[in-house]
Amino acid sequence: MRYHHRRHVGEAHEIFSRALVARADCEPADPANTVTDRLNTLLNSSGPGYVLPLCPSTNYLIQAPILFAAPNQEIRTVGEPFGDERATLVVAGPVANGSGHTTAVDGTCGTCGGVRLRHVQINGTRQGAPPTNGGANIEMGGSNGDQLVEFVHSCNNVTVQSNDIGPCGSDQFQQWADGISDGGIVLFGAPGTLVENNTIFVETQTLLGGINMVDYDPWGGNYTDTIVRENIILGGFSTDTPQAGEQKGANNDDVIIKIGIAIGPRTWFGDRYGQNVSANGTVLNNQLSGAFGYGIAMTSAQNFTVQNNVLFGNTSFIGASGPNCSTTNAPPTPAPFVMQVDNVQQSTIQTDFQNITDGDGMTCILPPDGGDFWPFGGNPENPTSGQAPSPTPSGGSSSGLSGGAKAGIAIGVILGVALIGVAAWFIRKAALRRSQQPREMPWDRVGYVQGKEQTTA
Repeated sequence: MRYHHRRHVGEAHEIFSRALVARADCEPADPANTVTDRLNTLLNSSGPGYVLPLCPSTNYLIQAPILFAAPNQEIRTVGEPFGDERATLVVAGPVANGSGHTTAVDGTCGTCGGVRLRHVQINGTRQGAPPTNGGANIEMGGSNGDQLVEFVHSCNNVTVQSNDIGPCGSDQFQQWADGISDGGIVLFGAPGTLVENNTIFVETQTLLGGINMVDYDPWGGNYTDTIVRENIILGGFSTDTPQAGEQKGANNDDVIIKIGIAIGPRTWFGDRYGQNVSANGTVLNNQLSGAFGYGIAMTSAQNFTVQNNVLFGNTSFIGASGPNCSTTNAPPTPAPFVMQVDNVQQSTIQTDFQNITDGDGMTCILPPDGGDFWPFGGNPENPTSGQAPSPTPSGGSSSGLSGGAKAGIAIGVILGVALIGVAAWFIRKAALRRSQQPREMPWDRVGYVQGKEQTTA
């Protein structure tokens, strides 16, 4: 049975009760037991360029992935809102025996070039379900190009920009906490992909990686023209209330991001891929704040450009060897920027990277079990009062105004008030002068009454 969208036809489908109050410009979330089929039927039957409109401030409890089906289709919230007014696709399908529904939106079909996911939220927490085998919350790319994911809260030639990603998934070892894959954003090679202006953060679960460029398959480690730039990555922050003079406190859930940006397969998989490398990518102007194991970790990479990535606000680099780490080679000491120089070749790297001797499998570290190690600050969802970081690079200009600047503002305000007073005096004087003059009304003018009579005759 084909469902017709209300924007296409003038009457609702028979399954909708007339008692339901629904917007006419978007596909309703109710009845919930048919919403997955209705959304997919609209995409599958409407052809290239179709826009699937979701209702603002609405939860869509989907039981299976929503599948793009034709070139240049788009899924977006009506009005293109930001924040919580965006529609939310809730991953709510069945899960059993460690497998089940994990993907909200899939744009990997053979005809999915140019598809767009915009101004939508994804809730992939699966309501606390145990680790589940499956895909990422958002799967895009494949052999397609010119795709776009933007202003989404939670690939070949895909643009991923202006999204809020997290929290989601599970933090158990190698049971990835899926945002757009097994980290906040994971790029499986994805030649020609642009990832920019996203905010990635954690709340109650440790995230293995903020942005990952570690996968050798399916593109043979090819990151040509893949650019990761101007993203903000926020690790864990203290959940305590800061006292005067305190810089750090405890975190109720001991949450960190283990690696802010991971480059090269060995950072993630150890020696699983032998001497294979990630190649030809670019990482520029990203900003990190909060608690991490490593800000940027780089191994087994070739012809990468990594420049102008900075820390801002309050940061901590914490963690120690966990039960999944090698028993013979301890992981590197946590630090902002680390690189195994002997297996990174022909690359242009910013100067503040520290050399490490063994960068295999760095996600095996564990955060401290309690203690005052987390910086005060906050993520976009729950900032500590008065302590939320602002994205100003460390070492940059002061966030306060100089004395001269403050004096200039004060003088400007005084002069502005004086000018307003002078202008008000002149305006009042002119108004009084006009009020004392005899006023000529329209009917005093010759011809007005005659013209009026001619008009109404």
